[in-house]
Amino acid sequence: MKLIIIKYGELTTKKGNINFFLTYLKNNIADNLKDIKYHLTYDQGRMYIETEAEEEVIKVLTNTFGIHEISVAKKLDNMEIESIGENLIKFLQNEEFNSFKVITKRSNKSYPLTSMEVSKTLGGIVLKKFNDKTVDVHTPDLEINIEIRATKVYVYFEKIKGIGGYPVGTLGKGLLMLSGGIDSPVAGYLAMKRGIRLEAVYFESPPHTSENAKNKVLTLARNMSNYSSYLKVHVINFTEVQEAIYKHCPAEYMITLLRRMMYRISERIAYHNNCKVIINGESVGQVASQTLTSMSVINEVVKMPVLRPVACFDKSEIIKIARKIDTYETSILPYEDCCTIFVPEHPVINPESFLAKEYENLIPYEELISKAIKTKELIKIEPINKAFNNIL
Repeated sequence: MKLIIIKYGELTTKKGNINFFLTYLKNNIADNLKDIKYHLTYDQGRMYIETEAEEEVIKVLTNTFGIHEISVAKKLDNMEIESIGENLIKFLQNEEFNSFKVITKRSNKSYPLTSMEVSKTLGGIVLKKFNDKTVDVHTPDLEINIEIRATKVYVYFEKIKGIGGYPVGTLGKGLLMLSGGIDSPVAGYLAMKRGIRLEAVYFESPPHTSENAKNKVLTLARNMSNYSSYLKVHVINFTEVQEAIYKHCPAEYMITLLRRMMYRISERIAYHNNCKVIINGESVGQVASQTLTSMSVINEVVKMPVLRPVACFDKSEIIKIARKIDTYETSILPYEDCCTIFVPEHPVINPESFLAKEYENLIPYEELISKAIKTKELIKIEPINKAFNNIL
């Protein structure tokens, strides 16, 4: 049975509220490990998982928000320094190193030795047993980590970096406007990192957009579900709205009007599903609809707050994150979404609010929006290793 230690990082700043965050973290881990046998315990400083499925558990934990660091450790019940030293020598038999450093953390302040004294004593024991090894406090081949806690001592040599943030769900729920592009999955990832549980809305426009475009977005949703155990996607048939704008409104205002309709639909879906914010991948100045003037005119049709996690990122920064979260290669597949069809040659970059209102009143948009919402499709996506994808 392997023992895995989980360190919280940012969660430790929550003090009186930490148990609220830890409960969410524990439940999120349990949801992601429901097909794996394990035993979990925790306190306000650490979580401990005992399991035979070490690799599978670590893979899940490295994709779980709220975790700062992971280590596979040895647990010692005998806390006497001589016993720690004897066991440490045994553990080191299988390690290859020329230089080392002992790092001790002592949360148990009643322990008779200070952290520095423990490190010095254990370092001496190692040097005596392995007289060809040296101490290097700056760039050692091996870090020997000793944690002295209330009733146990833990020894480990490797630290695996987690993705940090807050456990998904601790800050409520938001609705992500998910397209097939690079930016919106990154925006969703960053929102989840701040503890927001996501649902998503996708606008399709058949026959102008293909089934491949829809499947592309569902693949992106599946990639994102690796970080949140599942993701519900509301699929909106946007064809009638889009064609009405194309036929009856000035071409240069088409993108502005489309975005205003998307925002209206998103807000209604968000309210109905208890989402507190709308989230999208808009980046200031990237396209015509993302100038400050455009964003202001588009945003005015909703009262709900709109989060734009990548608003001040440049494209290379967004792509870097997309590669990291494994959405980039899917996002660049050449399947058009509804935002890339009927695009005018010269879209307005500084739209006037009064003109947007005048033009959209040329079509029965309330009727079209209501129909689009009534006929939407809801799909629940889970990570591919759970082999689950059903229509609700």
